[in-house]
Amino acid sequence: MFHIEEEVNHDRRNLIEERLEDSNSARSPVMRALRGTPADDERPLQLYARDADGELAGGLVGYAWGHWLHVDLLWVDERWRGAGLGSRLMAEAERTARDELDCVHARVETWGFQAPRFYEKLGYTIVGVVEDYPPGETDHLLVKRIADA
Repeated sequence: MFHIEEEVNHDRRNLIEERLEDSNSARSPVMRALRGTPADDERPLQLYARDADGELAGGLVGYAWGHWLHVDLLWVDERWRGAGLGSRLMAEAERTARDELDCVHARVETWGFQAPRFYEKLGYTIVGVVEDYPPGETDHLLVKRIADA
């Protein structure tokens, strides 16, 4: 018999994460080898671009984990779209991830109305599509090799 509780509990969340990592390490030699190395720690990567007036023109927020750059957020102000700022932010993120954070690959998710073609022009390949997420939209997962293994 089980009692299921619904609550936000930071300590329990951390315990679940720790136990899942233990389980993953026991089942996967790759995860076991990764455990405890610098690549096992999520390392933040944040880049911000300001225009000549000091206003925020764009930014990229992501992190490195498991020799992968995970791009969570990329935004460019409407006034600067098409000026190459998004490409510059991505190039700098890939360079930093490769040269300073030991990443070999990069990944990003984007909706169909956002920028899948933009990422494809940068060399990313669509490897997954989730239809109707959220209802009426399509989510795309794209990846790119950014360094030699």
